[in-house]
Amino acid sequence: MRSVAASLAAVVLALAAAGCGGDGAEPGAPEGATLVLDFQPNAVHAGIYAAQGEGFFEDEGVDLEIREPSSTSDAAKLLEAGRADFAVMDINDYGIARERGAELVAIAAIVQRPLASVIARDRNEVRTAADLAGKTVGVTGVPSDDAVLDTVLRSGGVDPAEVERITIGFNAVSALAAGRIDAATAFWNAEGVELNRLGIPTREFRVDDFGAPRYPELVLVRPSGEDELADPIVAALTRGYEILGTDPDGALEDLLAEASGLDRSSQTAQMAALTSGRAFALGGFAATPELGPNSIPGWRRWAERSGLLGGQ
Repeated sequence: MRSVAASLAAVVLALAAAGCGGDGAEPGAPEGATLVLDFQPNAVHAGIYAAQGEGFFEDEGVDLEIREPSSTSDAAKLLEAGRADFAVMDINDYGIARERGAELVAIAAIVQRPLASVIARDRNEVRTAADLAGKTVGVTGVPSDDAVLDTVLRSGGVDPAEVERITIGFNAVSALAAGRIDAATAFWNAEGVELNRLGIPTREFRVDDFGAPRYPELVLVRPSGEDELADPIVAALTRGYEILGTDPDGALEDLLAEASGLDRSSQTAQMAALTSGRAFALGGFAATPELGPNSIPGWRRWAERSGLLGGQ
């Protein structure tokens, strides 16, 4: 009897394993994947969260987990270690990681134009890029800051050596509000918005209006090699961007619902900045995460000219 019972048990287990595809997953179940953000969730990620909230990743057969990074340097390390399948990266960080030998591939644009800028605290005192000469300018210490600042300065005929640059970390808002510096490298969609909300009369010099090409600030990256989930992820994102392009408020609601703890008024202001007029950094109507044929090469030429990359 024991041998018969054991045989029956073995048959039952074998049938159960077969019914689950042999790996514990139900037939047709979504395949798990992890996406690491570049920063805490905010309005620039609304297309991703719209796709998540509306179930577009599931429609494509992907069970996507979206994670916040513990630091901005997480993405490349996690991708190379196989601890993440996809990551949102600042394009400059992506380029530097590639130059250091990381085998990574950009497959989509999360933001279609640069967000980097130089922000002056007194718009009456600093009216043009030339007026930055002799000023004290704060930088975070990230390599791309110097490239952005130098580009804006040269557009106004200012030698980069003519400004005093000090490292302030990620404290542009407080440093500018307190008057400790005259200007700072910062993101116009984030720090720029917060300074305006504080009533600081700033003037922004957005880097693609002052010497840099139009390039995607944030890109979606995966490890190089075959990746069967890349096309489904991009297809889901495209649908999320369609919502973002035609109904930014709806995409914002998905962001606020999926990412807890965000300040509604702050994110509403950031979304308005990202989607206003010609500044529509997220793409515009029929928005798309597609990487244009010249977007990466154009950025790279600028990065090499500005010394951000070695050009080898």
